[in-house]
Amino acid sequence: MSEDADETDSEEGLTYAETGVDIDKSEAATHALIGAVGEFEGDYAGLVDIGDQYLALATDGVGTKLLVAEAIDDYSTIGIDCIAMNVNDLVAQGVEPVAFVDYLAVEQPDDETATAIGEGLSRGAEQATVQLIGGETAVMPDVIKGLDIAGACAGLAPKGTLFPGDASPGDVLVGWPSSGVHSNGLTLAREAVTRDHEYTDPFPPEPDNTIAETLLEPTRIYTDLLGPLREQETHAAAHVTGGGWTNLTRMGDHRYEITDPFAAQPIFEFVQREGNIDDEEMHRTFNMGTGFVAAMPERDAEAVLSETEDGRLIGSVAECDEGCVEVRELRIA
Repeated sequence: MSEDADETDSEEGLTYAETGVDIDKSEAATHALIGAVGEFEGDYAGLVDIGDQYLALATDGVGTKLLVAEAIDDYSTIGIDCIAMNVNDLVAQGVEPVAFVDYLAVEQPDDETATAIGEGLSRGAEQATVQLIGGETAVMPDVIKGLDIAGACAGLAPKGTLFPGDASPGDVLVGWPSSGVHSNGLTLAREAVTRDHEYTDPFPPEPDNTIAETLLEPTRIYTDLLGPLREQETHAAAHVTGGGWTNLTRMGDHRYEITDPFAAQPIFEFVQREGNIDDEEMHRTFNMGTGFVAAMPERDAEAVLSETEDGRLIGSVAECDEGCVEVRELRIA
């Protein structure tokens, strides 16, 4: 994708930080919050020891993807995103998602919008095989402009089934493709594509879809990977979300060499060109076509690939003094 990024552009190249989201500052604030309330186990979910198993809890929302939905008044897939962002975090830890509860905060109540979001939540829950167990709608005109939705997912993991969480040098990396932008980096993507376009404009590579419809492609749900990953010696897994490929360093301080990543969908090339964004910034912000990664011995990878669809070997793990990620020799972290 670098050819497009290197072309001369009269507008300054965008970065995620310049659009208002500084990943480093965000992580620092998160660590400060954790430090203030006490440590908890797990990179993706909090764990509670309840005897012979763990109860896991994860919470997340869909970020500024909501603003794209608002721009074209289409909230039909936002609920799927909210489910996906939570259940995928549990899967990355080796936890089976069980139940989900949502929280919808609105400036003013609107039946049609609530119905559309609710139907999306139902479809997402069906895809993830979790139960919806209620939720809360809060009307707060003094706090909320438009609406925001978040959720929390509970999961269970019998002791001995959690992924250890630390990859080993010599492991191979198995990856599965994303469905598109998912629900991270939309602040940067929105700024880029609206420089010279409207959300309702046809998406040039696929003119039957609008730019907004392409950005709103629902986040892929990866719960179907949990069984095969648990059956083999999976050392660690990563859900590629905010921070893009730097998420791989959650699997430990190793060198992650990505030699055969999945091709990035056309939306990424479009965002990069319109925003004049360099390759490193793209990979530090977006999933770039790969949504989920697991580290394991090669013998186990072969078994996992035989039991799952559309996965493949994308790289390997090597020794490194501190976590670093290289995607086709592009240093990301």
